[in-house]
Amino acid sequence: MSHAQPPAPGASAPPRANVVVAVLAFGGIVVSLMQTLVIPIVPELPRLLHATASNAAWAVTATLLAAAVATPVMGRLGDMYGKRLMLLFSLVMLVVGSVVCGLSDSLVPMIVGRVLQGLASGVIPLGISIMRDEVPAERLAGATALMSASLGIGGALGLPAAALIADHYDWHVLFWVSAGLGVLVTLLVLGLVHESAVRSGGRFDLLGAIGMAAGLVCLLLGISKGADWGWTSGTILGLFAAAVVILLLWGWFELRTRQPLVDLRTTARRQVLFTNLASVATGFAMFGTSLILPQILELPKATGYGLGQSVLHAGLVLAPTGLVMMAMAPLSALITKRMGPKVTLMVGVLIVGVGYGLSIVLLHAVWELILTSCVIGAGIGFAYGAMPALIMGAVPASETAAANSLNTLMRSLGTSVSSAVAGAVLAKMTTTFGNVALPSLDGFRVVMAVAGGAAVLAFLLALFLPGRRPAAARPAAPVPAPEPAGVPAPRTPAFSQAGPHANGAPSRHVAPAPAFAETVPGDGASGGILVSGRVHSPNNVPVTGAAVTLISLEGQQLGRSLAQGDGSYGIGVPRAGSYFLIASAAGHQPHASTIVVGDTPVPYDILLGSGSGLAGTVRAADSGAPVAGAVIVATDVHGDVLTTGQTDALGEFTLGDLAPGTVTLAVNSPKHRPLALPVEIESGETARVDVRLQPGAQVRGTIRGGGAPLRDARVTMVDAAGNVVATTTTGLDGEYAFADLDGGVYTVVATGYRPQSAEVVVTGGDVDGHDLELAPGDE
Repeated sequence: MSHAQPPAPGASAPPRANVVVAVLAFGGIVVSLMQTLVIPIVPELPRLLHATASNAAWAVTATLLAAAVATPVMGRLGDMYGKRLMLLFSLVMLVVGSVVCGLSDSLVPMIVGRVLQGLASGVIPLGISIMRDEVPAERLAGATALMSASLGIGGALGLPAAALIADHYDWHVLFWVSAGLGVLVTLLVLGLVHESAVRSGGRFDLLGAIGMAAGLVCLLLGISKGADWGWTSGTILGLFAAAVVILLLWGWFELRTRQPLVDLRTTARRQVLFTNLASVATGFAMFGTSLILPQILELPKATGYGLGQSVLHAGLVLAPTGLVMMAMAPLSALITKRMGPKVTLMVGVLIVGVGYGLSIVLLHAVWELILTSCVIGAGIGFAYGAMPALIMGAVPASETAAANSLNTLMRSLGTSVSSAVAGAVLAKMTTTFGNVALPSLDGFRVVMAVAGGAAVLAFLLALFLPGRRPAAARPAAPVPAPEPAGVPAPRTPAFSQAGPHANGAPSRHVAPAPAFAETVPGDGASGGILVSGRVHSPNNVPVTGAAVTLISLEGQQLGRSLAQGDGSYGIGVPRAGSYFLIASAAGHQPHASTIVVGDTPVPYDILLGSGSGLAGTVRAADSGAPVAGAVIVATDVHGDVLTTGQTDALGEFTLGDLAPGTVTLAVNSPKHRPLALPVEIESGETARVDVRLQPGAQVRGTIRGGGAPLRDARVTMVDAAGNVVATTTTGLDGEYAFADLDGGVYTVVATGYRPQSAEVVVTGGDVDGHDLELAPGDE
């Protein structure tokens, strides 16, 4: 899959981009519906599933736990293997889970189905990441704002829809409708959304995924079950303690693995860190519109503060909240474009705080709750719309899905914590109505005040985010750079291949180098938003003099930089948007990637793959048969390992990104003798070498003395010419072994009591059971 060709200057966004945005946003709304799908039937679940109330609650908890685990995992897999592929997988899980729930009449299949539905939670961050790759820069802010807000939109619209179905039809219809919508979205994605070429590649961090899943399950299980099991019970305290220990160990492991599930160094960047912290606080604040206000609407009027609405009416009253969130998406994008996503986030959480301030006073009429919920929903729409822009402005394109997934998880974590806090507050602050303890009006006001405080906390956290640079610091218009003497300018490519590298090798994105490269005069880099980093080779050697060129989507050259001695470079970008970055150097493969620039400096390291490589075949010297699974190792003249590989089923291997010069090629395979040979690598070429491995046999046996295995017996192998081939000492079991033997006649000599020797003939195969019995006596 390739990116669409850049639109001509002044052209409007292609119609297909509008279709992609609509399909992905619709998918996000459908997936978010599952969060409110069972709310109308929660009181009836124990009877419907023939289970106790505590066991029936797992139908809700299971989805929460599955979503927490699946969201970051699907994001990382999307970055590695394709975002559309993982999006389709998530939608299939939604359909299968809905079908299982639709066929269930007992607790276990219901929990299984709800777990499968929870696995679909990665749709929203995956959709945002696909938009970054496919939607033109001028449309990206509005598209991602709409997709991000779909989480709240689906929740607000799902409650009345689910209540309507539950009131008039069998409860199984809820899940059949969910399955039908999931099938529709899946077909739309298959037909209208293309796979992105931006991938990170690499190996999936399975151990990291298991560790993160264990830590999150312990944490969220303790939060969600604390009220039921007792916050001071041994089980809950044990879960929290386990979560702390597991997550600390997980973080230690992630910082030391080469391809982590979550790049904690990227997460620790100020823009990413404080955006995620603000997301937790905003998710906490969102809780009031989804569950607290409906409770007030449903309480009996006789309490003096309840409004006596049915679940259906309560859902209809709050449904405009979802429409307000949707309407805020283009306005959020406009503020982001003009003032930056930091301002959009701050405006949003301030509006949320105002909404909760109103809710403390306006809790006595339906229209008052509609007003406050719409105000809160507008703020949530602003805040959620800004978060993807902040995240994508601080992470490389190859990590977009993982970063957005982590941000979505932070929002869900905030909502889960707020649910537990609100439940604890309302359980303590009650009033008696008809011999039934109900939450008091003061309890609701305390919860609203806490939610408003969370919005204020989100505002304070947003203050620490980097701000947009002053407009005066940017050039008024991009100025093409002149050709520097002696440095050929990279030609504008067709851009049919986008991604971290044209050759498929991922680049690393770390903090900028301390010293930036000097830019070519006239490139316009003296002002604007700085894109900087380091150009290096696969073995982390700086590529001095590499030409780094910045090109607009219309193909206009905007700036150029030459890498200094430490590989550092820096280019000023005239304004926020999407650009092409080209890097080239003699003896290396050129690099081409798409970068998205926000309102803050972009750290971007470039890995230039060597144009040189090594390929060949490995065969058995006696039969000529290909040797599959042989380990291939290339080392430099100092003995340092440069790269490794394995032969395929045909005995073939390929090693890329090798620097010109002499390397040592080592080949090892079971039942063959190891081989090492020097190979000369020419600049820009792939050397070819065919390896023939001699068969290597093993001789194994046991040394016994007095009928029992003899420990510490010395065993020597002597060839036909009397040369000692190898020696060894037996272990506790009396066993010995000699490997990598050529064919021929050998003598095995054992000493421990009286020396004993025996002849053995090796013809290429292994010789097992070559045992010797030593008689006691003086040696």
